[in-house]
Amino acid sequence: MVKVDVEYCPKCNFEWQCKMLQNFLHQQQPDAEVVCSKGRQGSFEVKIDDTLVHSKLQSFAFPDHDSVLENVRRADKGQPVEKVKEQPIDNCALM
Repeated sequence: MVKVDVEYCPKCNFEWQCKMLQNFLHQQQPDAEVVCSKGRQGSFEVKIDDTLVHSKLQSFAFPDHDSVLENVRRADKGQPVEKVKEQPIDNCALM
């Protein structure tokens, strides 16, 4: 069984982001264990089987859910996991 640990910032209200990722992974990979844990300020850190694959503290972005799923499937096959892609950041400009 693949274990996904997500550390999220409760002060930043990132719990809902963790729950969205958790629900997505459970729908696509029901046998994966996904744990959401309160953590450091500004954090949204994703580990797959104890390997850090995403850090919002470093990237300032949330992980792409499909990329996380791809890594969960890799880990399930015994393959090494890789850094996940980031969600695109919307840049808004006022004219």
